[in-house]
Amino acid sequence: MNSSALNIPPVAVNTLKEALLAQFLDPTLRSRATMLWGTRGVGKSSVVRQVALEASVPLIDLRLTTIEPVDLRGALFADDELKKTVWFPPEFLPTPDQPQGILFLDELTAADQRLQTSAYSLILDRRVGDYQLPDGWMIIAAGNAAFHGAVSYDMGTALADRLFHFHVQSVIEAFLDYALSHNFAPEVMAFLQIRPDKLDDTAQQLAQDHLTGASPRGWEDVSRVLTSTLQEAQKQLFIQARIGAANAAEFLSVIREIQAGSNVVALMNAEKGDATTALLPSSLDALYGLVYALASAANEGTKVNRIIEIVEQFPDMQGNLPTRESQTLAMELILRKALEAGVEDEVVNSAAWIRYNAQL
Repeated sequence: MNSSALNIPPVAVNTLKEALLAQFLDPTLRSRATMLWGTRGVGKSSVVRQVALEASVPLIDLRLTTIEPVDLRGALFADDELKKTVWFPPEFLPTPDQPQGILFLDELTAADQRLQTSAYSLILDRRVGDYQLPDGWMIIAAGNAAFHGAVSYDMGTALADRLFHFHVQSVIEAFLDYALSHNFAPEVMAFLQIRPDKLDDTAQQLAQDHLTGASPRGWEDVSRVLTSTLQEAQKQLFIQARIGAANAAEFLSVIREIQAGSNVVALMNAEKGDATTALLPSSLDALYGLVYALASAANEGTKVNRIIEIVEQFPDMQGNLPTRESQTLAMELILRKALEAGVEDEVVNSAAWIRYNAQL
């Protein structure tokens, strides 16, 4: 199967979240299962968790590659009173006293085909054996197609015709929003802001027959490496081990430029005016490194005014840099981070913020 075989346009994870939430809130649409197609690490699992969280309902997450067919269908027992054999459903499936929720069948296309038979029964008829899924539950399945470079069994048209299908795609804006709210290393966000094509290089990875490559999940691991207590040489080794040699070489080169071009600590301690201007970066990589470093620090109310003062002086930077665009981006990110931390009053009452808004 190639990408055109899905016959559906790609959708960003942030758009998908709103669509799935709307589906769950509609009782009629909720009864029809949904299938999420997408490459590894694109955010299929996390978006389902977010939907359940926003809908305030329980989530049952079943990784189908880790269970046996009997685990889903249940166990067969002899009922001496009825003189019949009966199926006892597994304990992890929702019971009638759980009226609403989301049942997530992850890695559906990679599961053992005998297990898929039971899963398909649950998807098609909302039942397996003698078990009946409560009406208030929505089924979401997820998996990779063969063209995503993963183990995948073809889905028949009979099943496909009973599902809503979404082709989930990596979108840099959604990833950066996620990264900022989850306190990723600023270097990762700055690098991907400038090189969004590096967010997911699955196509190139498959074309070159490489085992490792970049993915949204991979960049999350890179952020963890950067914020770890590993020595610098060890960090380089782990970054290479996660996203591949070529990606790591380019990323590490950018990190060095970011670190050489902007000193956030010195800027925070500098006086306004010429002393701040002298410390502002002169390269694009260092500029966006500074943007995300400042935004990440905006969750502390005592630092907010000084952070905005620094951003206020972005137009003073030397060189042919997108100072106004980066200033606008920085202010948006600072406000967003402050809102998440509950220190937004420190932003709107900042003299530097008031001056900035007066110029708009």
